[in-house]
Amino acid sequence: MKILLLEDDIMLNQAISEYLEKAGHSIVSVRDGKECLALTQKEKFDLSILDINVPGIDGLSILEELHVTKRVMPVIYISTLIDIEDISRAYELGCSDYIKKPFHLKELNLRIDKMLESSKKDIRHKRLSKNYSFDCDSMTLLYNNVPQILSKKQLKMVEFLARNRSFVCSYEMFREYVWDDKDIEEGTIRAEMNRLKKKLKEDFIINVRGIGYMVELITYP
Repeated sequence: MKILLLEDDIMLNQAISEYLEKAGHSIVSVRDGKECLALTQKEKFDLSILDINVPGIDGLSILEELHVTKRVMPVIYISTLIDIEDISRAYELGCSDYIKKPFHLKELNLRIDKMLESSKKDIRHKRLSKNYSFDCDSMTLLYNNVPQILSKKQLKMVEFLARNRSFVCSYEMFREYVWDDKDIEEGTIRAEMNRLKKKLKEDFIINVRGIGYMVELITYP
């Protein structure tokens, strides 16, 4: 798992990084909130571990900004704060977990393992809307569990969006993953996307003007 760590305490930052790397994770660590936010705009992470009171931009504001830019990821907050208002705000913003300092490093890793176990349950079938889902094993788009007929290119587009729900997939990403051709024009991508959307009975693909497309991560009953 690729993890972004924001912790301004040098020794704690190093201790967490070393412990989680030994546990098999890839860690990118920073000590400043602005640097952390900038990294989220350049790279994709599976999880972020954020301290709240840090230089630059505080950890809560970072998650707010990620929501605005539609780059939401699972977040575990680590903080000395015990004010119920701060804790409530963290969960309102959509954090996955909250650990009060000081904590045992093993506890942090156990929390991460629990999140991994939960996410594995969602690996095969990706729910895209109330009635649509995507089976990643068979590369099949399902509507009420009935397979839908799409072109190979359209299936790859849906698969890419399904695997990256809640993230904005840029035109550059579509060029690399779907077309494997960096010279493909945006107009070609938009035209293929429009053909795909015309086949859908529910429009779950969101057009992020000038950037790309995304599917929101929503839990349906």
